[in-house]
Amino acid sequence: MPSEPTSPAGPHPDVTLVHACLRDGDGGSPTAVVTETDAPLSDEDRRRLPGEWGASHAVYVRVRDEHAPEPIVDLRFFTAEGELPGCGHGTVAALVLLASRAAPGSPYRATLRTAQRTFQGRARAEGGRGTGLFDPGPVDLRDPTAAERALVLPALGLAPDEAGPDLRVAGVGRERILVPVASRAALAALAPDPDRLRAACDRLGFLGAYVHSPPSPSGALAARMFAPSIGVPEDIANANSTACLAAHLAGRGITDLAVDMGDALGSPARITATVLAPAAGTPRTGPGTGPRILLGGTALVVPGDGDAPHTARSAAPHTSR
Repeated sequence: MPSEPTSPAGPHPDVTLVHACLRDGDGGSPTAVVTETDAPLSDEDRRRLPGEWGASHAVYVRVRDEHAPEPIVDLRFFTAEGELPGCGHGTVAALVLLASRAAPGSPYRATLRTAQRTFQGRARAEGGRGTGLFDPGPVDLRDPTAAERALVLPALGLAPDEAGPDLRVAGVGRERILVPVASRAALAALAPDPDRLRAACDRLGFLGAYVHSPPSPSGALAARMFAPSIGVPEDIANANSTACLAAHLAGRGITDLAVDMGDALGSPARITATVLAPAAGTPRTGPGTGPRILLGGTALVVPGDGDAPHTARSAAPHTSR
């Protein structure tokens, strides 16, 4: 989308900090949720705002037909590096904030629109805390090439035999690589080279590398998402990559995941993913015909006065240059 001009008087955005994808009521990924007005921000301001609010991401929300039973909500997502086609934890944050404002304690449904797709979201929130659910769209899966493995694994600090054999490249809007490791301990010990990983992802067109432990029989596992190419050396919570992993693991008969993230950053997060039964008449093969996923997370709306927190006026540690 083209950049929009800042109003002559200067924009005064309605910003709310939402901690998205909490784990057991704590932690989560701080996300700036911005309600768009008739004096929109420039894209330069949109890139700057997440760091001012101590967040890696910001989601820009414009509600249309606000009083309709199912309003239409336009979403745009930004990091310090620029606009993203989608952001799962940002979608959860937006849904919970809208539910807390529109229908506290009652089901909230909306038709969500991004530049690439239109989809349904739902939430329920009360007292500033709630759960958001949505379908991130079809996931494309493929095997990585030898060249892709050779670039990414050393940048992650992994020898070829330290990554499981079942690497996948997955896309929901943009490709990323899914890398299995042997255990949660091996995951926690990872120390990627961010510059080398950024160079590899830039060359390959990857969003980043989502490294995960093996799932338990119940579908519990841990993951870390490294995405320096979008200005996030490590993401506290990455829901769309979790959807990619869920689509991959569906081939093993695993239909429910509970993924723990954020421990290395001191902010525990959890994302849930459920594989949905295919709709009648869905093609069995071809791009975008993988299983549909329902992503979910809980979120907490942080009370505030619309001004950036005093302690977060500079970029947060997990945002990039």
